[in-house]
Amino acid sequence: MAVPTYKLWMEGDERDGEGDLIPIEDPATGDVIAYCHSASPSDVDAAVKLAHRTFQAGTWSKASRHVRADVLDKAAELLQTHLPELIATEVAQTGRAIREMNAQVPSLVKWFRYFAALLRTEERSVLPTTGKLHNFTERRPLGVVVQITPFNHPLLIAVKKLAPALAAGNSVVLKPSELTPITSIMLGRILQSAGLPNGVLSVLPGYGATTGKALVEHPLVRKVDVTGGTVAGRAIGEIVGRNLAKFTAELGGKAPLIVFEQADLDAAVNGIAFGSFIASGQTCVAATRIIVHNSLLHQVLERLTAKAASITRRIGSPKNPESMMGPLVSARQLKNVETLVDDAVSSARIDVYTGGARMQGVSELDGFNLSNGYFYPPTILSSSYDSPGAILETRIWREEAFGPVIVVVGFDTEEEAVSLANDSEFGLGAAIWTRDLSQAFHVSEQIDAGIVWVNTHHRNDPSSPWGGGKSSSGVGSENGIDAYHAYTFMKSTIINYASAEEMAAEDWFGETSAQVRYG
Repeated sequence: MAVPTYKLWMEGDERDGEGDLIPIEDPATGDVIAYCHSASPSDVDAAVKLAHRTFQAGTWSKASRHVRADVLDKAAELLQTHLPELIATEVAQTGRAIREMNAQVPSLVKWFRYFAALLRTEERSVLPTTGKLHNFTERRPLGVVVQITPFNHPLLIAVKKLAPALAAGNSVVLKPSELTPITSIMLGRILQSAGLPNGVLSVLPGYGATTGKALVEHPLVRKVDVTGGTVAGRAIGEIVGRNLAKFTAELGGKAPLIVFEQADLDAAVNGIAFGSFIASGQTCVAATRIIVHNSLLHQVLERLTAKAASITRRIGSPKNPESMMGPLVSARQLKNVETLVDDAVSSARIDVYTGGARMQGVSELDGFNLSNGYFYPPTILSSSYDSPGAILETRIWREEAFGPVIVVVGFDTEEEAVSLANDSEFGLGAAIWTRDLSQAFHVSEQIDAGIVWVNTHHRNDPSSPWGGGKSSSGVGSENGIDAYHAYTFMKSTIINYASAEEMAAEDWFGETSAQVRYG
């Protein structure tokens, strides 16, 4: 069977890229399942200039908001009809279990519908400006915007970024991760079929050092929106700042999850498992630092270990609907996780309750060969009994592993729990488990994070802001009206409706001594 090759998406059609050909792996097998053209700096320049011309032409930027809303609604409808091939492709390129993709991908229609509804219902303000002046404001699109998306949720994050940017009337150049570009290219065709004018959206796969760098440096780009690692985000932000363009970045995380004495223990353990191991732990809000009241610590570790063992037994082919978890996305990602776990375990003061090594052999679930893929099991680490604070001294307490690995630590007081939760440079997501409503409110207020969940985790809705509370976790937020506003600038229009006589009396440099308006 021939391996397919995908191209750049520009001006409503596929186009050859001048950059290196990118091999796309299936992380479950290590096999190359496709190749993809990449964009060279000259391709980038052509795409950005095309986007700029299209923006200036006004086919989208000046279209009625109701026209734009209709296209977004049509995109939602078409996305629904293309679910089978989108889900299958997302599973193949990410290695994510089809059980997860069957739940996640259909939810994406909500983003297009939410921002279509926002367009139809948005009101503009009339300001109480002094004098006979009618002063109203409106949101106007920025121009050309660049979006850089990661490997872990390729389609979800592309849709989260595209929906508000397109709703606002911008032209978009999207660079997906070189590991997982295929569904973003497919999305380009879907949006064209929905009525998006050619030139409004280009999809340029490529490597960060070439394609990404050329995009964020381009002087015609008015905003860059990136989801990725903190180091890359800071480097991009420095470039964007020199161009005085807008910048949104959703970056790293090391989410704490606190289990208080008053928690429903079964619900909390299930919540930890979901928050920690969904997407094989490859999410920016993964619950990686589990902070448990010492009176519950033994029970939580016991139940979590049993839960992790159950998940491990049911890891198989990502295409199997009964498989609970897929592999990590690449050999490089697997190595990152192995390095951090091995570093912690080598201290000899850390206990491994389950996991801790790459999966080999065949699956207990379906006989799938795990050895060829990048499978890593749910892993639980905690301090040894005679060194209760040892886990806090490890790199994995502070550094983002981006894999299915959690560290568990105990606490005695509420103040200690909050201190442990905030003991991180990151501040994206956090969770609290308690049945004490008062405790839920006052502890959530003390957690330094952009998102705090109580008795749940990883809830994501198009109306709910999603962004970091500390600089290492990013700038700005996705979702909601704030995301839409971030893709616009505010235009103020002031109309003088005074009579001709009144206007004539406002001659500042007139030859009379009469007092006239100033400012």
